[in-house]
Amino acid sequence: MKNLSLEKIISETLQAIEKGKSQIYDIAENTRSESERVKRELQEIQGQLMLTIDQVDNLERVEKAARVRLMEVSRHFDRYSEEEVREAYERARNLQVELALLRERENQLKLRRNDLERSLRKLISTLEKAEGLMTQVGVVLDYLGGNLQVINNELEVVNQRRLLAPRIIQAQEEERKRVAREIHDGPAQSMANVVLRTEVCEKLMETDLEAAKKELRELRETVKGSLQDVRRIIFDLRPMALDDLGLLPALGRYLETLRERHKVNIETKFSGQKKRLSSIIEVAVYRVVQEAVQNSIRHAQPSKIVVKLDIEPQCLIVSVQDDGIGFQAEGWLESPAADSYGLLGMKERLDILGGQLSIKSGAGMGTEIMAILPLD
Repeated sequence: MKNLSLEKIISETLQAIEKGKSQIYDIAENTRSESERVKRELQEIQGQLMLTIDQVDNLERVEKAARVRLMEVSRHFDRYSEEEVREAYERARNLQVELALLRERENQLKLRRNDLERSLRKLISTLEKAEGLMTQVGVVLDYLGGNLQVINNELEVVNQRRLLAPRIIQAQEEERKRVAREIHDGPAQSMANVVLRTEVCEKLMETDLEAAKKELRELRETVKGSLQDVRRIIFDLRPMALDDLGLLPALGRYLETLRERHKVNIETKFSGQKKRLSSIIEVAVYRVVQEAVQNSIRHAQPSKIVVKLDIEPQCLIVSVQDDGIGFQAEGWLESPAADSYGLLGMKERLDILGGQLSIKSGAGMGTEIMAILPLD
């Protein structure tokens, strides 16, 4: 339902953006048409202005000659008739008026030319912005339209992680409870027993020395057992060999311990490059194998478990396969069981590192858990 609502929202958003793009296109086309019209008018005005300037230049020469003629007539008034004087005066005056009108026309044409040039610059700027905006909107449409499924998938992943987080926290709490129970039932009880038996030894030292020595020998064995339990708990929490020796030796020791403890046939097949990996990769692979093997021993009733590890230049492939009773694994990764804390933690760990987890199983078919981790 949430995905459908999101898809509807994005679809409506795309429609609104598409409508906006169409409107921007109309604005761009109108601006382009207007700029072409302004260009044509500007060319006409520039032509008229050049013609007017030539007319003003020519008329200035004629008007100057008329003024010279008028000055000549005025200076030698007695040589010319009244008609010639009046004619020279009227000609000079008419030419001055005509020149003034032409100059006014020239100024008006210049003002109009300047206005058109400013308008044309604004129109060109608007057109460039509109075309740039159309390109950007087109990119947004292509991105949103082409990546709608990707966005939905990413949101689905985020939603799965949000649902997964409480389970991971619960798994951590369950692990803490398990460790607390092991310490309480094992080393803690042994330590309490040691305290009581040391008190007994103190009393026996005064009355029966041989009995006190026997009690101390038994106490020593109890302490040894407690020490082994503590070491086992520490090893399960964080194997020191993983930091000191690396992944392959640590896995070898761990699987050998499980063989002896549970009497299970566990085969190991290591191939590829035998090299140290980053600490976070080694821990992730170790936990995957640890969880997969322990799940097989607890639930699958296997007679044989095969652990394969292949380290390639670009990736690491690890698989744990058993011949146990199996389970219905189809669709498990999409909808994992609520109590599958270990497998959930394994999947989340691999997701964070960009890895992939696959589970193949079926009733009576055994189980294979495979993880692929990139090393680049």
